[in-house]
Amino acid sequence: MKAQVAMTRREELIALLKDPAKEVREAAARAIERIEGAGSFAEVIEQLKKGNRGAKIRAIYALGRIGGERVLTPLMYCAMRPEEDIRIAAIDMLGALASSQAFPLLAECLREPSAAVQAKAIEALGRYRTPEALRLILPFLDARDGFLDAEAARAIGTIGSADHEGKLLSLLSSPHPATRAAAAEALGTLPLD
Repeated sequence: MKAQVAMTRREELIALLKDPAKEVREAAARAIERIEGAGSFAEVIEQLKKGNRGAKIRAIYALGRIGGERVLTPLMYCAMRPEEDIRIAAIDMLGALASSQAFPLLAECLREPSAAVQAKAIEALGRYRTPEALRLILPFLDARDGFLDAEAARAIGTIGSADHEGKLLSLLSSPHPATRAAAAEALGTLPLD
């Protein structure tokens, strides 16, 4: 029954791919992608369980493309795995989804000993654009490592918090080129008012 509904829906949406309005064509393409992703959810979960490491990472990114509430549990599980590359991919997708359910887990990832995991968590939290995310990210501006401070600067730019312009301006004189570049990018994205 579900397969028939998906097929009918997909056929109707395919006709819209020729609509004269660009926004209709784009909406139809996104809808088709979601319907096709819904059908492959079980396949993706199977790859996540039984695939090699590369297949598992591809499955994590596929879950992010599928989206929705049902992908949160497997992504959150992967974000707690011991393999750093799997954790980083899952954190990336959780940030892209910006679900309130994932926020506490992403905040916890900031305490990880791995700088790579911390950096991905900073980036992910920056996508939330909330005062709480900003509060968690701000301390990393003082990392002075050319890595975490750079990621924090970019996240503050994404959040759009002009209240911290002074701190970003001070990072322009960092000894680390990555930090200076990130601060410059962030300053370019902040609102001017």
